[in-house]
Amino acid sequence: MNDRSLKPEIRKKIILDLINSNDFVSIHTVMDKCNVSEITVRRDLTELEGMGLLIRTHGGAVKSVAAGQLFTYDSKISRNSKNKESICRTASSFIENNDIIFIDCGTTLSFMSKYVTKFESLTIITNSLPIASGLINFPAIKLILIGGEVINERKAIYGLFADRNISQFHANKAFIGADGVSLSGGLTSFDENEASVTLKMAENSDKVYLLSDSSKIEKDSFVRFAPLSAVDVVITDSELDERYMTKYKKHNIQIIKSN
Repeated sequence: MNDRSLKPEIRKKIILDLINSNDFVSIHTVMDKCNVSEITVRRDLTELEGMGLLIRTHGGAVKSVAAGQLFTYDSKISRNSKNKESICRTASSFIENNDIIFIDCGTTLSFMSKYVTKFESLTIITNSLPIASGLINFPAIKLILIGGEVINERKAIYGLFADRNISQFHANKAFIGADGVSLSGGLTSFDENEASVTLKMAENSDKVYLLSDSSKIEKDSFVRFAPLSAVDVVITDSELDERYMTKYKKHNIQIIKSN
């Protein structure tokens, strides 16, 4: 077997997808799916168990509570909600009347709808169904919903058509999220489709604001989709350790704590 056929982060994403669908995955299933050896699968399972994302069993692994919460919008929206709202309140201070902005679909970004209605004129382009629902009745906001495949669990729109649709627009500012942010790994995501949409928004904007609560700072997820240099400003919450603030500033990364 060629254990280099899939990158480790892709293998781990496949393992978590299988567990999320079936509540259990066997070592042999992963071996067949990823074309890797038993030793490699066992190593992946051990690493994922160490992250609290599954529980090892004889011959495979079962879902842990944490693993189940990785995948759905509803399970993620309530986590760190006060910090997420504070981050969005601070982020809204960088918006100006007549801006054209992208707003990503992460649960942190969903709180942005509360803080953009004060502007006299905005164009908002989003793939987030909660954002669209929250802003649909505000005539001062020109709302553009990205087309593509609707993923119910994520309450968002993804896919090849969505990526192409985003590329047809250009924004003054993009407000994006990530599942992990680190100096070594850059921006990472649990989902490659979500990562692709986020990257397209960043690529088609003049300025990029990453909104991330402190629990995600210096954490890496499975799909690396952009270096930190793709971001102009990182906005996080007041709980971020000062050591991280110092490290990021040493690397010339503008990082702001919300109030």
